[in-house]
Amino acid sequence: MGFIGDIGSFIMTPLYYIISAILIGFHKLFSTFLDPAGGLAWALSIIGLTVVIRTALIPLFVKQIKSSRNMQLIQPKVKELQKKYGHDRERLAQETMKLYKDTGTNPFSSCLPILLQMPIFFALFRLLDQAAKNNTAHGFLTEDLARKFGEAQIFGAIPISDSFWGARTWGGNPDANGLVMVVALVLVLMMTATTFLTQRQLMSKNMPADALSGPYAQQQKMLLYILPVAFGLGGVAFPIGVLLYWTTSNLWTMSQQFYVIRNNPAPGTPAEEAKKERDKAKALKKGIPLVEEVVPEPEAAPRPAARQQPKKQTKSQRKQSGGKPSGRPNDQNKGDSR
Repeated sequence: MGFIGDIGSFIMTPLYYIISAILIGFHKLFSTFLDPAGGLAWALSIIGLTVVIRTALIPLFVKQIKSSRNMQLIQPKVKELQKKYGHDRERLAQETMKLYKDTGTNPFSSCLPILLQMPIFFALFRLLDQAAKNNTAHGFLTEDLARKFGEAQIFGAIPISDSFWGARTWGGNPDANGLVMVVALVLVLMMTATTFLTQRQLMSKNMPADALSGPYAQQQKMLLYILPVAFGLGGVAFPIGVLLYWTTSNLWTMSQQFYVIRNNPAPGTPAEEAKKERDKAKALKKGIPLVEEVVPEPEAAPRPAARQQPKKQTKSQRKQSGGKPSGRPNDQNKGDSR
């Protein structure tokens, strides 16, 4: 357990410093026109933290989009491999991995943004939870700042460190804070809905028909339902501050994905057809004549000209033409030899 704890501390300690530095920076900014001890300044600081983290993850998001697009485009080849090596699972796995390597595709790239955010998510959870319980200092967050962070209340009534389960009106030590329960429940539902809609948007608009079946499609369908359920069940125990982070992150992802799908859709998808229709409408509105793209037919390869065989000449014909044969040199030799 000590070894695992050391690994956890090794991972979490740098994150505490990074997260606390960003939080304190935004808190100082918002404190210029908001109450420094109020929950609104800290809540906006958490949203600012989310924007910074997601901006840093944009290169990874671009890589994820490219890999997802490759996964969609190679699905016909994957199906061919399944038909060819369906009886040999080991050979099928080898050929499939070779195809992924040759096309530069990573089947797990769609999970990378979530996986990389999970340590940040847990670090923020622990930082907020421990600040509220015992004013524990982490990173650049001193004990005094931790106390203010843990005790902060949005509009003076909604503690950002409280959760739906913590504010329940039943069980042991009920809080009976119905307002916190309502706000937390709304954030949990928003977090769940945005997780579902983001994945649904990708499958319904930016996946060709061929990619809607097969192992990759099954993986996407499982994520479509498993992730929202997991976050929904776990969300009742998340502090409101953490729910703010994750809901803002989901909204960012959904908006970012919508922009990419709208402006750079994958080939052969409903999003591509919609973009073509929009481009046609814009062209008509501007009075630009529409020129349909004509695919030129492949030119037939020129046939080699038929070689004319030289005609044989009799001895008298050769004499009449001045002794110069009209055929090949060996034809003259053949005529003289007769």
